[in-house]
Amino acid sequence: MLTSVQNFLETIKPDGKPDRLLKQYEGTAFFPPNPASTYIRGVRHAGMDPLKDRFGTTILWPAGQVAAMPHVTEDNKVISDITEWKSQLVMPDLEANCSDPALWEPFEKQAEEIRAKGQLVMAFMPTGVFERLHFLMGFEDMLMNFLLEPEDMMDLCNAIGEYRYQYMKLIVDHIKPDVMLSHDDWGSKNALFVSPDTWREFIKPNYVKTYGYMKEKGIVIIHHADSFMEQIVEDMVDLGIDIWQGVIPENDIPKLQKQLNGRMTLMGGIDASIVDRADSTEEEIRKEVRRACATYGPGGHFIPCITYGAPGCLFPHVDPIIDDEIAKYNKEVYGI
Repeated sequence: MLTSVQNFLETIKPDGKPDRLLKQYEGTAFFPPNPASTYIRGVRHAGMDPLKDRFGTTILWPAGQVAAMPHVTEDNKVISDITEWKSQLVMPDLEANCSDPALWEPFEKQAEEIRAKGQLVMAFMPTGVFERLHFLMGFEDMLMNFLLEPEDMMDLCNAIGEYRYQYMKLIVDHIKPDVMLSHDDWGSKNALFVSPDTWREFIKPNYVKTYGYMKEKGIVIIHHADSFMEQIVEDMVDLGIDIWQGVIPENDIPKLQKQLNGRMTLMGGIDASIVDRADSTEEEIRKEVRRACATYGPGGHFIPCITYGAPGCLFPHVDPIIDDEIAKYNKEVYGI
């Protein structure tokens, strides 16, 4: 029987031979903290007062809500005129504020302690290039600016892409993660937010250098997007993405498995709207998890998982049942 780490690595190899399905993020240790993240995002918690991140976006996390969210209005949007973005936006200076090696020493030590336990260190990069655009100006302005002011939008995309590269490089050079969980939602449940051509023109180029650097360092790239993205899976392969995490069942997962043929692993498939509710029953959760395992498991290069962008469900009773049902499936199908 393979260890969890061995099984993870076999699952993502094009010609790998995993001996069972992974239980979500099994084999990895989620390690999100680092000085750059704290500097950019601030310290967030439920019930906090509104805060502004280093880009100037207002972030809310009311008591009783499950997560922090950007709150962009006509009055508080950072960029109100894309043609004036260079004067309206002050890009965070990561080099000046986050490059001191002393800031990183405690995090480097924690990462080494995780590795010593035999787990893969999974670092975290939320708020990708596309997401940062609508954090700065709102969704409607962003979509209109792609159409009406493409030159300024391209300049802004490139600036955000370069910032994100520097952000990634600090994490990689100091923490040396085995895995990077990188976020950027590119679509809704049934379509991309922009046309494939627009995405390829503005967004894709700003991942080439960032993901290329991680590939050079041998880091497993997990890109989170709980979106419908069938039209750009070949582009994701081009970028060097090893795992598309968050693949929702609205995508034709069996078709994609055949198309990809091991070039990228699909992680998700469990419908959160069914399982992750305060009133979801054990029977409902097990039925949906079993459907995902039985439908997508035989196609290979699949990791059954909730489609959110980090380990854990919103309601605490859900995750243990998901993992237990995957374990039951493994015992029945693989004898392990």
